[in-house]
Amino acid sequence: MRPILIALATLISATTARAETLEMKNRTVTEWKAVYGRVEARDMVPARARIGGVVVELLVSEGDEVKSGQKIATVRDDKLAFQIAAIDAQLQALSSQLETAEADLKRGNDLVGKGVMTRQRVDQLQTQVDVVRGQMAATQAQRAVVVQQGTEGEVLAPADGRVLKVPVTRGAVIMGGEPVATIGGGGVYLRLAIPERHAASLRQEASIRISGASGTETGRLAKIYPQIENGRVIADVEVDGLDTSYVDARLLVEVPVGERKALFVPRSAVSSRSGLDFVKIETDAGESERVVIIGEPAQIEGIEEIEVLSGLNPGDKVVTEGVAGVATK
Repeated sequence: MRPILIALATLISATTARAETLEMKNRTVTEWKAVYGRVEARDMVPARARIGGVVVELLVSEGDEVKSGQKIATVRDDKLAFQIAAIDAQLQALSSQLETAEADLKRGNDLVGKGVMTRQRVDQLQTQVDVVRGQMAATQAQRAVVVQQGTEGEVLAPADGRVLKVPVTRGAVIMGGEPVATIGGGGVYLRLAIPERHAASLRQEASIRISGASGTETGRLAKIYPQIENGRVIADVEVDGLDTSYVDARLLVEVPVGERKALFVPRSAVSSRSGLDFVKIETDAGESERVVIIGEPAQIEGIEEIEVLSGLNPGDKVVTEGVAGVATK
């Protein structure tokens, strides 16, 4: 009997030695707001047709990569060929008029030397020659304009990037200035729309948590725009290795919007019985158990702890070891 009592006393002594207490103190916890971010191209540039006409050639489709200045389509206006033909006919007529005026001027100069024609008449003939030459120059400039319009039928990519949208098809009739394709260039970023009640809590360069198919990633709040749109603060997030397969894809993002005070205890200090969670605390009268409401677990300095939402107050002393049972939440 005596050996049994000695063993029990030793066990009780060891258990008491292992028991430790932790004084509850408030810790500062970051408040996170879950919002959806959208993957957007940094630059959305439309490739526009410079003339109206028929799309006779379309060289790109959605998803293609293009370089700045690359031809992506050709627009043809059949009326330009007729305009050029009409201008050529005018130039031919003016050329004949110029030959006649120059011949008259040459004869007039010969007759002035013989005293048959007056100098005033010769000046009039010279004026006629100058007028026809001016008309030819103006008509040639007009022809150059029409020819230039024909060359502007080539639609060029305005920037390096990916073709996001092609709203026309080959054979479609479009007007000058209409977009043939939309190019997304300049890289991609994640754009957020955060409720304006959190505007005062947003901080540039803050760390952002992003939930994707490959797990949770971190980003940086790169820019906060000053204009509020539809009750939302617009912000851009830079993320290393952001998946750019789909533009306008939505990702779940957690943004820090404030801080609060919270109490944490080691997970092993919480026991569960009959659907309730208990924490053993030390008081002047001895140890006792208290019902608590717990929150989500967290890793703090490498130790698995859990937040206590209700049941404990700052200054309470929680017994952290020698507690039976493991929390089920």
